Amino acid sequence: MIHLETSADDSGHRLDLYLHQRLPEYSRARLQEWIKSGRVRVNNALAKSSYLLRGSEAIEIDPAAPPPLHAQPEDLPVEILYEDADVIAVNKPAGMVVHSGAGRHSGTLVNALLHRFQALSKVAGDLRPGIVHRLDRLTSGVILVARTDAAHRHLSEQFSSRRVEKVYLALVHGRTKTDRGRISTPIARDPVRRIRMTAKLDRGRSAITEYQVLRRFDKLTLLEVRIGTGRTHQIRVHLASIGHPVAGDKLYGAPASTLGRYFLHAQRIKFTSPTSGQQITVEAPVPPELQQYLDDL
Repeated sequence: MIHLETSADDSGHRLDLYLHQRLPEYSRARLQEWIKSGRVRVNNALAKSSYLLRGSEAIEIDPAAPPPLHAQPEDLPVEILYEDADVIAVNKPAGMVVHSGAGRHSGTLVNALLHRFQALSKVAGDLRPGIVHRLDRLTSGVILVARTDAAHRHLSEQFSSRRVEKVYLALVHGRTKTDRGRISTPIARDPVRRIRMTAKLDRGRSAITEYQVLRRFDKLTLLEVRIGTGRTHQIRVHLASIGHPVAGDKLYGAPASTLGRYFLHAQRIKFTSPTSGQQITVEAPVPPELQQYLDDL
């Protein structure tokens, strides 16, 4: 049990922020979980994360055991687009997280695959078995997963040497000036809003994004996008940096949308089989909600 006493200097602070400041060894998400599950009492009463301190409270925290440091199998639906002895290609739905992290340990793609296939590559560690590359939570489409360590290393080398072809569909705001374009500005973590990336600092990791117009609408443009690198939020931040944020992507400046997600879909991936050496192309169909949004336009 952890006991804390607030003072006048703490008055007006949110409970979760106060706890995170006093107990930096625990993540804010984890502390919020404890508050929500009744493991934190203020003056012997339950309180919400948003509770504003008055400066004279006695707080008691009953820490929960840390979450498991390895992924857990879960019986979740998962659509397999391609499968052989080395590689699995999955059609990840928007909203599904690829692997555990940031307080999220259930409902992940990894958990679903462990339930279905039992064993995956261990190269990326116990929390990310089989994961060679990732897609953002609200990005749908094809993602590759390695079944063996040898396949994992082979695929990783293909990604690092830019021999994997990755093609996305993106609906963006505005009308691009040209039918084709290439963006090569480096990408770095936004120093002000840490959940964002930025392409405006003239420093960071190299990134290459190429796009081609597929269809123009009144205030939106449908693009086919190819990336030569796989940086965090790459397509989203690069397109926003030239004034064309992805539809529905409020984090990077797009207006509110009825989509409930952003319009970014990993449509196709082409790679070399680790065993046969043959070129394999896998495509993920456009999700119904995105197709309906296009039809409505």
